[in-house]
Amino acid sequence: MDEARATRLVGAVLRCYPARWRRRHGEEAAELAALLIRDGTPAGSIAWSYLAGAAREWLTPRPGRRLSTLACALLVAAGSLGVSAGLLAATVPAKAAVTSPAPRPAHCQPGPPEPAAGVIPAMGRPRVISLEAGHGRSC
Repeated sequence: MDEARATRLVGAVLRCYPARWRRRHGEEAAELAALLIRDGTPAGSIAWSYLAGAAREWLTPRPGRRLSTLACALLVAAGSLGVSAGLLAATVPAKAAVTSPAPRPAHCQPGPPEPAAGVIPAMGRPRVISLEAGHGRSC
């Protein structure tokens, strides 16, 4: 991001602070942001940090401040977080649907049908079910 665009971004975020804060700290914050950008800090990172600070500044109770102002600021902050979360969730790629089952190992292939209940298997030998080494589960 070029320096002029980064400066405009930081300036826009600094306008989110209350006027009393901007009068007291605005010039210093803008100068600090310019120095950080010049040193290679991403402007988006600085803007995000300043935006969090602005929300904190609005939400910190001050003597004489009306409760409705605080409630309104809290609603705006919650809405912003919801929109941000929605945008982040929209960037996750969709998983592809599997249309055919995965091939099963040879030892898991279906064998001959089971005898009906009460029918003794041929030759009177008991049926043995074994797990193949390393497989660890039945099919």
